[in-house]
Amino acid sequence: MTKLVPLCVAIVLLSASSSSKAQKRQFVDVPGIDQSIKPGDNFFRHVNGKWYDTVKIANDQSGVGSYSFLNIPQKKLLQNILDSVSATRNTAGSVEQKVGDFYASGMDMATIDKRGHQPLKPILAQIDAIRDVPSMLKFVAAEMKSGNSSIIELGISPDDKNSGFNIAHVAQAGTGLPEREYYFRSDSSTLHIQEAYKKYISTLFQLTGSNHAAARQHADVSYGIEKQLAASHKTNVQLRDVAANYNKVALSDINKTQPNIGWITVLANLGAKTDSIDMAQPAYYDRLNGLLKSVAINDWKVYLKAITLQHYAKMLSKPYVDASFDFSKMLTGQTTQKSRKQTMTENVDNYLGQALGQLYVKRYFDEGSKKRVLDLVNNLQKAFENRINHLDWMSDSTKVKAKEKLYTITKKIGYPDKWRNYDKVQISRTQYFENVLSLNRNDFQDELAKLNKAVDRTEWHTTPSTVTAYYNPALNEIVFPAGILQYPYFDFSADDAINYGGIGMVIGHELTHAFDDQGAQYDKDGNVKNWWTKEDYRKFKERTQQLSALYGSFTVLDTVHIKGGLTLGENTADNGGVAMAYDAFKLTEQGKGTVKIDGYTPDQRFFLSIARIWRVKTRDAFLRTYVNTNPHSPAMWRVNGPLMNFEPFYRAFNLQPDDKNYKAEAERVRIW
Repeated sequence: MTKLVPLCVAIVLLSASSSSKAQKRQFVDVPGIDQSIKPGDNFFRHVNGKWYDTVKIANDQSGVGSYSFLNIPQKKLLQNILDSVSATRNTAGSVEQKVGDFYASGMDMATIDKRGHQPLKPILAQIDAIRDVPSMLKFVAAEMKSGNSSIIELGISPDDKNSGFNIAHVAQAGTGLPEREYYFRSDSSTLHIQEAYKKYISTLFQLTGSNHAAARQHADVSYGIEKQLAASHKTNVQLRDVAANYNKVALSDINKTQPNIGWITVLANLGAKTDSIDMAQPAYYDRLNGLLKSVAINDWKVYLKAITLQHYAKMLSKPYVDASFDFSKMLTGQTTQKSRKQTMTENVDNYLGQALGQLYVKRYFDEGSKKRVLDLVNNLQKAFENRINHLDWMSDSTKVKAKEKLYTITKKIGYPDKWRNYDKVQISRTQYFENVLSLNRNDFQDELAKLNKAVDRTEWHTTPSTVTAYYNPALNEIVFPAGILQYPYFDFSADDAINYGGIGMVIGHELTHAFDDQGAQYDKDGNVKNWWTKEDYRKFKERTQQLSALYGSFTVLDTVHIKGGLTLGENTADNGGVAMAYDAFKLTEQGKGTVKIDGYTPDQRFFLSIARIWRVKTRDAFLRTYVNTNPHSPAMWRVNGPLMNFEPFYRAFNLQPDDKNYKAEAERVRIW
């Protein structure tokens, strides 16, 4: 059991001098609080209303604020690094050379524009040379190695039933719109997106030489195939069913039941040596198997060209990049494109994230943050254990298992202990397209090398600079990269109330993911295995259904509601995160006290910090897409949802029954 280490050395009650410093940093934007909105009516707007009503979203962005949008200023730090290393001739093969030259190659728009779609012509010629389904699937496999997955999506990750061992997984694929319902909904917003998507495909064909009529016909053919594939897709909510999305099958069996795919040959062409795979969504591959026979090969060639053009468009000349943006703005609401520097900074982070991460950590990360955050994690674990001990719906035997899992969680903070190397990647300052292919092929081979091997539990699945955090159920681990260990989530200058309401809430959120509707199905070793009594699990499911219904009642835009089933895991984690962080805060000196700062009690400052870390404003088009596709609730409900269920919030701000977000005791949903 981890020893509790109260944070009372450097993060103590603020003195007058440190209070002044905190005000300069605006840990709580006291002047920005909208006193015209009662805390119990809409706490998100009470804390963030003045900011929300006055802040402007940049034309080249879909939103502004904290969380994922904090990556916007974060990318400026990365851009500083990239501008520096790209201006220098670095030692061949060094991290600086690969990062700097890749960035430089993507910034060289004169060369990229001069090449047009020339780099893509050999790939399009390969599609033209396809004669039949076997040669088509050979092309599909070859392109998968370069990062262009079309009709087959392959990944290597732990076996849900044997988490120490990596196996091959295949998932539904084949579509270009965000998720299946975009092909079948008939509301005006979706219809506009469908038409814009077909126009985008048509434009890409025209750019490669097709006349308008032929390009439009090609778009219709490709879209028609996509729609047929989408009909077999599971919805985003159905994809959350852990058991239903695990189907380990023998290669010899599916080679017989899906003969048109010919799995043995496909995997051989990929270099994947295995005798079984997890076919996550069999209905999709049954559908694909049938379509490979019923759809004419020439139509498949049109479809493959459409998918390939979309995949590579952003790597080509400006007309292709512009066409891609013209469609994407339908989903994001952006009115202008990001600058090339912004785009390339994101691309370097995506393709060479751990190389760039090494440079970021050296320049910007405070090593002291690792220990400080580990102390918070340990405090949160203790608080979680205490809450488990006092649950009135869980039996003692299940509590023992829950606590075993809680204290088996691996904690990763800041950056990896072992950096990934890119020794096999060749980067040229003059060939951006080829650089991307080299990186994609290296990624594929790195993944393939894990097949049927022991899981590397030191591996990270995000870049150190990214403002995010995650829980991985198969490894039973929580990860907090350096990027999120900054204001407004965490700061050495802030008092306990602010840090526990900030990064503390995030830590509690990730810990709770180990016990949300999906995480609860994994044991302490990361295997999908029941560790509950039947009655306890029934009670747990009953509470999660109540939470799903509550969030499903929240209106976002017009008549658009949050999808309670899609967001259930994140909502469970948000509610648990607030509770764990608050309990851990109450273990600190400040949490036990009553001293006010800026007129607010410690508890009030804790809740103000929670509202501050979700200070986000987005465009309506982005928000509509977000609600349809993202498992997180929009920012306002990440604040108001958990707090309307949490009694200490009611006490801190003296909520009354006539407040709009007041819930009677019996209506409040409590899980953890």
